[in-house]
Amino acid sequence: MTTVTRFAPSPTGFLHIGGARTALFNWLYSKHTGGTFLLRIEDTDAERSTQSAVDAIFDSLQWLGLNWDGEVVFQSKRAPRHREVAEAMLAAGTAYRCYCSPAELEQMREQQKAAGVPMRYDGRWRDRDPSEAPAGIKPVIRLKAPRAGETVIRDQVQGDVTISNEQLDDMVLLRSDGSPTYMLAVVVDDHDMAITHIIRGVDHLNNAARQMQIYQAMNWHVPVFAHIPLIHGPDGAKLSKRHGAVGAEAYREMGYLPEAMRNYLARLGWGHGDDEIFTTEQAVEWFDLPQIGRSAARFDYDKLRSLNGHYIQNAADERLVALVVPRLEAIAGRKVTDTEVVPLRQLMPELKKRAKDLNELAEGASFLVRKRPLDVDAKAEAVLKPDVRSLLGRLTPALEGVDGWQVPSIEAAVRAFAEAEARKLGDVAQPVRAALTGRTTSPGVFDVMTALGKAETLARLRDQAPK
Repeated sequence: MTTVTRFAPSPTGFLHIGGARTALFNWLYSKHTGGTFLLRIEDTDAERSTQSAVDAIFDSLQWLGLNWDGEVVFQSKRAPRHREVAEAMLAAGTAYRCYCSPAELEQMREQQKAAGVPMRYDGRWRDRDPSEAPAGIKPVIRLKAPRAGETVIRDQVQGDVTISNEQLDDMVLLRSDGSPTYMLAVVVDDHDMAITHIIRGVDHLNNAARQMQIYQAMNWHVPVFAHIPLIHGPDGAKLSKRHGAVGAEAYREMGYLPEAMRNYLARLGWGHGDDEIFTTEQAVEWFDLPQIGRSAARFDYDKLRSLNGHYIQNAADERLVALVVPRLEAIAGRKVTDTEVVPLRQLMPELKKRAKDLNELAEGASFLVRKRPLDVDAKAEAVLKPDVRSLLGRLTPALEGVDGWQVPSIEAAVRAFAEAEARKLGDVAQPVRAALTGRTTSPGVFDVMTALGKAETLARLRDQAPK
């Protein structure tokens, strides 16, 4: 049997980080077993579903590298099929028409509430003749659920979960306007898509028992269930906006690499021994459902940031250049020229050592594209005191005579100048760094001078020297 998994988000907003983790687990398991990963958009809530949310889901999944197989299934387009199944159940006697009015249902709930019993439909139309139906009431179609015995969910993560059928009422399958309910639509879609494994959040565990009863009523094969733990914030509460960004696209904007996100999300609830850092290929090889824990996972932003720094430091320089250029353009407010990309490429091996995300990397490289004369930060301003600016004014002529503008020749000239001024090399190099970059941290100052080129280096030194 070929494994078929699915990710089925509702397009009512951004792709939540928990949803991204669910998609990842489905994708990993399908790849691990040589199966298929499908995408279904559950857009039956017409009032809340938006095209922008659909686009955001597509974009986030593609950014994460979780590409799905085949065409996307839109649940809203399958309503005729959902109704067809409800009618088939009606004909088979596993469903029935209920003619309760809204007022009657409300009265039922009030009586149950007063009696202190669970509020659920009491089955009053379960065996009645439709000829007794009151005039003007459009019926719903309800499942004729088993009243005795138990429904057992054999879950790959949670273990066997047993629910007494007495706790489950005859749920609505088709509303009075003919629209299918979520429970019916999900089961029909999963069956028609030949889903073999349903991997989703543990908050859907209660739905599984009801959905199993629909499978059984239709004599359909029940998929394997795996209900994964929720993601909590660092404080142990359910992950929410108050903990920080919870949308997958936000992490892209914050400069996280997709492979870092895949690695980190995989570790939330699943693990392979003590391995913290692993490739996507290793995750595919190792991933299996029984290894997923039952306890809620805690989202640790510091760990994610540290992991992202690891991936940035190990990423190809050319790839980082391509990712950083648009961020540099946002900083500069203009297009970055091909000439400016040259020093960026040259300095990338050193720049990436200091960055934990792409935005930090872009900020570290921003001196290459900022308008002259550079604005200097407070620390650099503290370095560039009047006597130091005079020092830079004297250094400029010494550098004008340097031939072959490379690190050895530049360093030799600066060292000779420092000796002539009876200063340590650092007493000259740090002011040069401040003048060239506007800050006190950067790649090696001689590397910066080489990357900027002779003309630009001298021009920036003159900008900071006394007028």
